[in-house]
Amino acid sequence: MDAAPSLSIVAPLAEHERTDDLLAAAAGAIERSGVGDSPRLDAMLLLSHATRRSKASLLAFPERKVSCAERLELAELVARRVCGEPIAYVVGSQEFFSLPLNVGAGVLVPRPETELLVEAALARCGRLDAPAVLDVGTGSGAIALAIKHGRGEVRVTAVDVSPQALERARSNERRVIGADADAVRWVESNWFDALAGERFDLIVSNPPYVRTDEIAGPLAFEPRLALDGGADGLDAYRVLFGEAAQYLRSGGALLV
Repeated sequence: MDAAPSLSIVAPLAEHERTDDLLAAAAGAIERSGVGDSPRLDAMLLLSHATRRSKASLLAFPERKVSCAERLELAELVARRVCGEPIAYVVGSQEFFSLPLNVGAGVLVPRPETELLVEAALARCGRLDAPAVLDVGTGSGAIALAIKHGRGEVRVTAVDVSPQALERARSNERRVIGADADAVRWVESNWFDALAGERFDLIVSNPPYVRTDEIAGPLAFEPRLALDGGADGLDAYRVLFGEAAQYLRSGGALLV
């Protein structure tokens, strides 16, 4: 990261000690940068992270002083945000389907709209007895873990070509389900390559769908592998629609 934005932010933030003044200063810096559409919410999340205080506490005690060390940490967090880094990467977490997930470089930030896919999957699983579900391109494990958390009887397999993503997913499994969790079967695989002969009642996927020439700005912080859908954004869908039927049981479905 260029040091210039960081220095330009540290100075004004260091002038303030009160919680409300710091919140206003951080929100102002983010708003001026033109990054995102919710500068105050971003500032609140960053200040909460820097001070280890809840958002409710920050709002309830606006006059509370913030230590010098916490102000410096806040300045660094704001500097990263104004450079375009996703807020989830800056604070290292993202809530998805009410589950607190660890995220970071190497995995796609779970999008709120992907919760619709989970809702559709859970609805279908509710009509089946202990169904087998496959999550293709699991990334942080968001979809797989949300399905398993929602219906414990579901047998979930999740695949990803990235070992780094699978390690993050396993970490989230321990965080969401427990230290001794073995709720989801995690498999390193390029699409269906490691699943020869297996069949599932349901296959779900949120595959790469961004056109290659549109990967810029904040998207450039996220793994290209999880975003790049080729020239028209549909390369991954061609693979899924072409191969998924071989891995579905009779009456099974593919949800994307």
